[in-house]
Amino acid sequence: MRVGIPTEVHPGERRVAATPDTVGKMIKLGLEVSVQAGAGEGAKLSDALFAEAGATIVEGAADLWAAADIVLKVRAPEIDPADGTDECARLRECGWLISMIQPGTNGLLVERLSARKATVIALDQIPRISRAQKMDVLSSMANIAGYRAVIEAANHFGSFFSGQITAAGRTRPAQVMVIGVGVAGLAAIAAARGLGAEVRAFDVRLAAKEQVESLGARFLELEFPADEGGETSGGYAKIMSDEFIAAEMALFREQSKEVDIIITTALIPGKKAPELITRDMVDSMKPGSIVVDLAAEQGGNCAYTEPDRAIEVGGVTVLGYTDLTSRLATQSSQLFGTNLLNLLSDMTEDGQVVIDLEDEVVRKSLVLRDGVVTWPPPPDPEKAVPPPPTDEVPKPVVAPSPVETDTSGPDDNKGSVIPMLVAAAVGGGAIFVGLDSSMSEFVQQVTVFVLACFVGWQVVWSVKAALHTPLMSVTNAISGIIIVGGLLQAGNAAAGDLAQILGAIAILVASINIAGGFFVTQRMLAMFRK
Repeated sequence: MRVGIPTEVHPGERRVAATPDTVGKMIKLGLEVSVQAGAGEGAKLSDALFAEAGATIVEGAADLWAAADIVLKVRAPEIDPADGTDECARLRECGWLISMIQPGTNGLLVERLSARKATVIALDQIPRISRAQKMDVLSSMANIAGYRAVIEAANHFGSFFSGQITAAGRTRPAQVMVIGVGVAGLAAIAAARGLGAEVRAFDVRLAAKEQVESLGARFLELEFPADEGGETSGGYAKIMSDEFIAAEMALFREQSKEVDIIITTALIPGKKAPELITRDMVDSMKPGSIVVDLAAEQGGNCAYTEPDRAIEVGGVTVLGYTDLTSRLATQSSQLFGTNLLNLLSDMTEDGQVVIDLEDEVVRKSLVLRDGVVTWPPPPDPEKAVPPPPTDEVPKPVVAPSPVETDTSGPDDNKGSVIPMLVAAAVGGGAIFVGLDSSMSEFVQQVTVFVLACFVGWQVVWSVKAALHTPLMSVTNAISGIIIVGGLLQAGNAAAGDLAQILGAIAILVASINIAGGFFVTQRMLAMFRK
């Protein structure tokens, strides 16, 4: 199958859906790759680099779309401002498209693609599950946007981020507040802390508190009922109660008077961005303060935000840039291309990309299949719900009479008796031998040996069978002591003496045990490696 990588036509978009690195790996999957000439120029990726990676360079957009079985794009198809052509019309009949689609708000786009009998996968609908993290373009791009938001704020801020003491005076560290501690928020916190700012953060999800504090920031917390959790099953923030929102706004109003920089990232997928920073909050901020609104493309969290513009209101700069990821186009393209590569790797079999509806990632991100709308996906099977309470009095249940059972296992008594009998026999023999005063040292060693056997047997036998394997690994230390003792005995005894023979046997057996312990440990660790 041939994969096509077109040039993005959205004004100001510098990213590209693949890089020379990901192109080479796609070719190893058995796919053919075509790249439109100049597609990577905005990301500083020349056509020569793509050609060197094995891609075919195609001059015109129409030729590339027509020849491609699968088109990979960053942004959803739109009207090409160069010639007024709708990119949907360029997609071949029954072709595939993998891109950001946002089907919940782009119904007309889905209809146009359906008319082409297209198969469409929306990257923004990939579920937030552990297995899909490597394909999650939203997280990858949010990470870059959060970092870039701090860089843009620092560019407009009239002072240092870190506090400094110089001969000319002392400067205090910048006070930064981050609203919304998702991927973008955490990236912003890390970047601001790295520059030396004092950071405070807020999120409706209390689970974010530990993440905020681990990055050295202060978590702003509201008191609200424990049953009012702020997180949906998909990992996003949810709409809260009116009482909570009122307390939240009061907190923001208070913090706006103190902080120098506010970075907002609050967004619920498929909905207009909630307004969290009102006009009066901005008016109360100190002159020279900055507001960076990462939700500008969907309405913005700040009442003054104007998408794609930096405006100044009463000495406060409000940044509504929607191209923060494009301002780091090279890195953004690499991460975006890697996410796409991971998705194709899971879907490719013998050089063919297939739709497996049993795959949760594919099913939930599939918008169209041969023109038929398949989004939204069917809901996940609901968890078992307990039956509703009834007034019926339950019938008493007569418990069966208890029966004594032997839980010790068939061999437990045997395991306790045998070492006792052995110890008694050996101990009696040692006492008999001990009547000879010349054998006193031997008796002491035999006594230690018998006690070691008895105690060791009891310790091992008391451990559950499931723990015998890790127990063997732990006993390497004990075996090392045995080897040292065996070396001392064998080295001090005369040739052919009983002590030398027993010492050699101890060294042999302990060495076997150590080798086996290391082998078992490696087997155990291998179970946790992919």
